[in-house]
Amino acid sequence: MSEIVIRHAEAADAEALQHLYAQVPVYSDTLQLPYPPATLWEDRLTNAAPGRFALVACIDGKLVGNLTLMVEQAWRRRHVATFGIGVDTAFQRRGVGSKLIAAALELCDKWLYVKRVELTVYADNEAAISLYKKFGFTIEGRSPCYALRDGEFVDTLHMGRIRAV
Repeated sequence: MSEIVIRHAEAADAEALQHLYAQVPVYSDTLQLPYPPATLWEDRLTNAAPGRFALVACIDGKLVGNLTLMVEQAWRRRHVATFGIGVDTAFQRRGVGSKLIAAALELCDKWLYVKRVELTVYADNEAAISLYKKFGFTIEGRSPCYALRDGEFVDTLHMGRIRAV
């Protein structure tokens, strides 16, 4: 397999991100909705909220994954970040998610002064849970009926990683 290159997302990536998040397994495992319009991604990339960092993974120039890191802006929570991640179904279990998470955690640990990274993951998404554990995330709690997915309410797990100083 070719090298996985991580970089910041650009406005020109909107169409590729639309394609990524239009894949049923990708939007089903995230809080995205089906049929994402390209304008949604164009707006997210050109009008990024403060503390929001969009990373993409590319293989041979093709966008195959995305991780958006969001650093809390409330004064008493600026040491906390969360993220959402999606990987093209043709490239899952090939190290793309690991590269994206490693890059995001490097940003948090070395550049953004983030001490805690937290996330929610569907309780039945064993592959994602295993990936997060690999990076030191632990399960901190469970929320029943957290989100609607394909007509059914599903539970999520809350996971967190606290950087040792």
